[in-house]
Amino acid sequence: LNVTEEKFVLDTLEGCTEYKSILDVVVNAFYVQDGRYCPISERNLYIVISYLATFQLEEMGLQHFSRIVKSLDTAKMQKFLRFFFNDLYLNTWIKDEWSHFYDSVYVKENWIDPLLRWQPKVQQLIEKLTDKLSNRPTTVKTSRVTQPKEFNLTVPKPRAIPPPPPAPLPVLPKRQPVPPSIYKPPKERKQLEEIKTKNIQKAKVTNTNLFRCAAIKPEKREVWCKIHAKKFPIDNIPIKLNTAAILREGALYQRKLEEELKRIENLQQGAGDPSEFLEWQKQMRGKDLEEQLAEIECRRLQGKLSYEEAVLARQNVIQENKKKAELLREEKAELMNLYAEKRLQEQKEMKEVVEQVMEGHKNVKQVKAKIQEYKQQIVQQVCEESGELLWQALEEKEEQNRKRYELIQQIRAIESTPSIRHKFVDLTETGGHGLFAEMSIVELRERLALLKEAQKAAEEEKRDQIIHEKQAKEQLILDKLDQISQFRAELGQAAALKQEEKKKSQSGERPMKDERILNLQKKIVEKTMERKKQAQLL
Repeated sequence: LNVTEEKFVLDTLEGCTEYKSILDVVVNAFYVQDGRYCPISERNLYIVISYLATFQLEEMGLQHFSRIVKSLDTAKMQKFLRFFFNDLYLNTWIKDEWSHFYDSVYVKENWIDPLLRWQPKVQQLIEKLTDKLSNRPTTVKTSRVTQPKEFNLTVPKPRAIPPPPPAPLPVLPKRQPVPPSIYKPPKERKQLEEIKTKNIQKAKVTNTNLFRCAAIKPEKREVWCKIHAKKFPIDNIPIKLNTAAILREGALYQRKLEEELKRIENLQQGAGDPSEFLEWQKQMRGKDLEEQLAEIECRRLQGKLSYEEAVLARQNVIQENKKKAELLREEKAELMNLYAEKRLQEQKEMKEVVEQVMEGHKNVKQVKAKIQEYKQQIVQQVCEESGELLWQALEEKEEQNRKRYELIQQIRAIESTPSIRHKFVDLTETGGHGLFAEMSIVELRERLALLKEAQKAAEEEKRDQIIHEKQAKEQLILDKLDQISQFRAELGQAAALKQEEKKKSQSGERPMKDERILNLQKKIVEKTMERKKQAQLL
């Protein structure tokens, strides 16, 4: 291709890509209505023709456009142009669909109005294509001698290319059936559930008095503890601890030791013993806990009561809905009868309106034929004048492109000439930039060597310091371990004494039910009986 043709092809490709959304609207509608039997492989052809007709017709002219159209399939172009340059389509749904992507005023002024102005000229092109399809001569008659005319038979539509047969689907190998054991629960889960239910039943039946026989007498407890301590020495079991655990446990025992010393100092200064207050606080917390449990039980019973009331209300609503549904069915039957009568009356009125419109169309066709002949004469004159102007503009454009191409060739020739540059570097000289800290490359290397030696000496000093710190830390951990072992022994003895005192002072208390809980339980039983009676009636 030459420069002009290459530019035209690239501009067309760019325009089709930029305005793809609005061009797809026209082409998709064409395939739905008139192009149902056209192959989908020719879709890009219709997109290019619609782009040239919408955006490039003013610039390229009707003569160039008709040359492109005539070089293609006559039947397809005649069908597409007749669909695209339809006045009704351009003013209605094409304009509305394009307005979804761009402003409606911009669409009407820049795209729809130019297409409507070119419509008479394009209509002549469509008629020529139609004549070419019907093999009718286009020469003007020179004499009025009566000549026989051929019958105006309907041109058969071109047959659509049948689509290729679908590719055979690949046959997949037969899969192995899923084993039935996947859908069955495992046996272990069933055994665990059975054990769980048995344990719950045992817990309900058993009583606290059954375990009195297992209590150890105080005379034998000391003997048993000594034997158990000999067999299983708990304090001598080695436990491996890391550094963080040792420091954390040492800090804990140190904090406890400080608190104990502070408490002893306060007692020496005359402070009171808080044991009585702690006992009173424990009793009050127990009472608060019982009240909270009673409140939780009340809320649970209230929720159950509200559930029973909701079930009763739902049953009442179901009965009311059944009555309303029967009334709605009767009203719907009456409305359907009225709608059928109204529909018959509307059909009669529509038939009368259609007959009146058909009579008006017969008179309009004659007027349209006269106006069409007058428009064709005007269009032929304008085409001759515009062809000369377009030819002159094309010659000027070619001259500009030729000069521009020569200038580009000259610039590329200048840029392609090589330039020889050699610069010798002396490593002992400075750059000569006038900076304060300017130095040569040799001096820079010497300074870097000195810095590396200083850095290495600093690393050695740091390494020695780390070793000393590590030894001090290990000694601290050993001291902490000794301190922890002493504290553990003392705390174990204290815990054993406290456990014995706790077992002696322990006594069981039975929770008493609140009156509110009893009242709610009675109400729930009444509502449940009422709900069951209502369900039997339903």
